Amino acid sequence: MEKEELLEQVNKALRSCKKCRLYRTRTNTVPGEGDPNSKIMFIGQCPGFHEDQQGRPFVGRAGQLLDELLASIGIKRDKVFITNIIKDRPPENRDPMVDEIRACSPYLERQIKIINSQLIVTLGRFATEFFIPDGRISQIHGVPHRVKGHLILPLYHPAAALRSGGVLVELKKDFKTIPQVLAGEVEVKEIINTKVPENQMNLI
Repeated sequence: MEKEELLEQVNKALRSCKKCRLYRTRTNTVPGEGDPNSKIMFIGQCPGFHEDQQGRPFVGRAGQLLDELLASIGIKRDKVFITNIIKDRPPENRDPMVDEIRACSPYLERQIKIINSQLIVTLGRFATEFFIPDGRISQIHGVPHRVKGHLILPLYHPAAALRSGGVLVELKKDFKTIPQVLAGEVEVKEIINTKVPENQMNLI
């Protein structure tokens, strides 16, 4: 079965999902979009207002900045795959809860296996802690890690960069390393014994 068909199976399951409270307040699920054969997969936190309205990830101001950052390294948005750890918008854009992350984990795990990208770029604290529970984004941003066979590059979330000029400078600088990481020109930190909390997925 083609990757597109497999991803559509995930999308269909998400549209009828009622595993957590968020289904009660969503307008649309936001499963993700992009090239299923991409070398790069971007994973953010959760959808916001505009994403919930359109059913697409990163279409608000943070999404515009993400598009600009991709263009700065010569990559078009439709050539990568973009999703979030949470597929429904939390009310008032609050942080996702532990049980919500747990409920959505199987969908993200399935997407990761289907796409099988060379590099996973995590955007922000929640996405980074999903793979590196003990990692603080302020300390490990821009440093590629290998976690159970997955190459992870933690970056600040574009929304955080919109609130802080200093974070924006760091995000722009870290983004420039993506081609170098893909080319194997950056040293990768190996994480062998990652202690994964109960709410995190079991990466295989």
